[in-house]
Amino acid sequence: MRNKREIGSEHEKLAVEFLKDNGYIIHKQNFRSGSGEIDIIGENEGYICFIEVKYRASLKDGYPEEAVDFRKIKKISRTALAYLNYSKLGEAVPCRFDVVSILADDIKLIKNAFEMNI
Repeated sequence: MRNKREIGSEHEKLAVEFLKDNGYIIHKQNFRSGSGEIDIIGENEGYICFIEVKYRASLKDGYPEEAVDFRKIKKISRTALAYLNYSKLGEAVPCRFDVVSILADDIKLIKNAFEMNI
């Protein structure tokens, strides 16, 4: 039986290919800071995109995107600021927070899924 990390990595790879097929340029995967981790950082339509990937095998626990709760949004927001500082892009660069939701074999992209909240 595969562990959660293996399953997560497999679905992040699927998400990267899906994003590339949808016009994203991928800059970084699994960016970590003291605040947390961002699954994928890319560029699309003039925005730096911070992308969270969520997978569920079934609807037993709800839709995958529902797992991006207030606590997770705060962690992603803080980590996004850390990335902007690390990359010397500054906070004025246009940013967007997207979610790739994978339910079984169905992949859905939610652009601008939430606003920064630190």
